[in-house]
Amino acid sequence: MKNIKYNLIKTVAVFLMVSSCSDILDEAPDNRTTIDSAEKIGELLVGAYPDAAYVTFLEPMSDNAGDKGPSAETGIDIATTINERMFFWDDLNDTDSDTPTNYWNRAYKAIAQANQALVSIEELGGGSELDYLKGEALISRAYAHFMLVSIFSKAYNSSTASSDVGIPYISEPETVLLGEYDRGTVQEVYDKIRADIELGIPLVGDDYNVAAYHFTKKAANAFASRFYLNTGEWQKVINHSTLALTGGGASVLRDWENDYRPATYSQQIANYTSSNFEPANLLLVSAASLYDRYHYAARYQLNSDKRDEIFPGSNGTGQPWSYSVFGSGDLYYNIPKFQEYFKVTNQAAGTGEAYVAYVLLTTDEALLNRAEAYAMLGQLDNAVADINMSYSVKTRFYDAAFDELSAQDVQDRFAVTDNTLYTPFYSIPAESLAFVNAVLTIKRTIFYNDGLRWFDIKRHNMVVEHEDIFGNINTLPKGDNRRLLQIPEAAQSFGIPQNPR
Repeated sequence: MKNIKYNLIKTVAVFLMVSSCSDILDEAPDNRTTIDSAEKIGELLVGAYPDAAYVTFLEPMSDNAGDKGPSAETGIDIATTINERMFFWDDLNDTDSDTPTNYWNRAYKAIAQANQALVSIEELGGGSELDYLKGEALISRAYAHFMLVSIFSKAYNSSTASSDVGIPYISEPETVLLGEYDRGTVQEVYDKIRADIELGIPLVGDDYNVAAYHFTKKAANAFASRFYLNTGEWQKVINHSTLALTGGGASVLRDWENDYRPATYSQQIANYTSSNFEPANLLLVSAASLYDRYHYAARYQLNSDKRDEIFPGSNGTGQPWSYSVFGSGDLYYNIPKFQEYFKVTNQAAGTGEAYVAYVLLTTDEALLNRAEAYAMLGQLDNAVADINMSYSVKTRFYDAAFDELSAQDVQDRFAVTDNTLYTPFYSIPAESLAFVNAVLTIKRTIFYNDGLRWFDIKRHNMVVEHEDIFGNINTLPKGDNRRLLQIPEAAQSFGIPQNPR
């Protein structure tokens, strides 16, 4: 297709020139003239991760959201707007934190940081002692672009990706305030992501003070696992997932039965986004966000029907899930995952900004990606072994002698009667369908309110139905263009065409 030129939203250049990652970089009007050491490049890479929430607008779009009725009240106007408009798959043009526009801006800011780091590495000679920085910059750049194309473009389809409109893949630092870029195609974006992954992963290191906020070897492989899951390259999913898990078995997964269920509500929250207690957390980010203040109170969130759907009395083993749904009535149902940190900016006025830590990549996701890939390759015994491993730390009273599933159990308990339920760009073998259904069902529960359900819905082209309290059903059909979030208004004003509606 013909590439479309446009002026990228100006915040990319602004964020590059006004980096907040360190006081040193803030002193000069052009921080590129001061990045003359590995330490300073490392400081620059602190900002190479999209520090913005996506769960806030993706969760209400998914089938995880139900209508609690008009009695539900967030108490925050913008939160109510985000929650309502995304539940009905409407375009949202606000620029506040927790919005799609904010994610777009912060992702391109992260990309700008990564690109400057790569240039600075070359200016320092690009020796092997800088390889770990180059690896982090490449993987960070790939991740931010992957998230943008996953949110603002169509799901990858090998038959149409060469004509489906993508997002700009920016590979050089900004040298002018308003540059022109090719929006390109989904295939072009994926090819560049792939190139960055393949070049970056062998270079990535593990020597960080707080590893969970950087792309370590395990985090980079978990991201690669997710990427290849979208392209349907099953053996690569298996290989990268295995590297992310490092042979740790159930010990590296989030153990909800033993570590969370016995803990208090506040302890569960602290554990969920812990960078040291929780081995499952491979990549975290701290983002300006109000989500902790309203995720449980929003109208279109976890109501009684959705609670019973996502957290049923028994899972595929026949035993109950280990999760406790907190909240007095469906107006406040929630799973403890979020904790706010309020950063005071003016002590006298008592003003500041709220931040929330979000989990971006986990061993649990890598394991279930691998299970789906095994299923797609017909390695059903391997698939069920990973399914059992996931259940073993998420199920009450789990006893492998009685609760471990066989391949036949999966076929029986997760049989799919509607062959149109999952329609990705590839064909799912008949013998694999129940296993894929099992994996997606488990992921829906485990990653509730993490935003990942939307990506599975989009990848498998699933129909989503939202029922209001009056019984009216709003449907998002397969292939509907509302699955592509709208390009931010500010970017459109500089010439980028909007997504079709």
